[in-house]
Amino acid sequence: MSVQEIQQMPRQEKLRLMELLWSDLSRDDSEFESPAWHGMALQETAQRVAEGREPSLDWEQAKARLRKPAA
Repeated sequence: MSVQEIQQMPRQEKLRLMELLWSDLSRDDSEFESPAWHGMALQETAQRVAEGREPSLDWEQAKARLRKPAA
């Protein structure tokens, strides 16, 4: 399937394809190994949370921030 074919698909079909791909990819996570830096980043974040230095957002604030165009 080419990029052009995907671009021509209706939105519903694209979403269905994404769901199928995600289902297949997430079926067996033993085949995927996270890079070491992922674990380090999680540890650093957990440390900042424990020290009260990591601000948190509620879900509505997080969605608004993610939808805000990049400056």
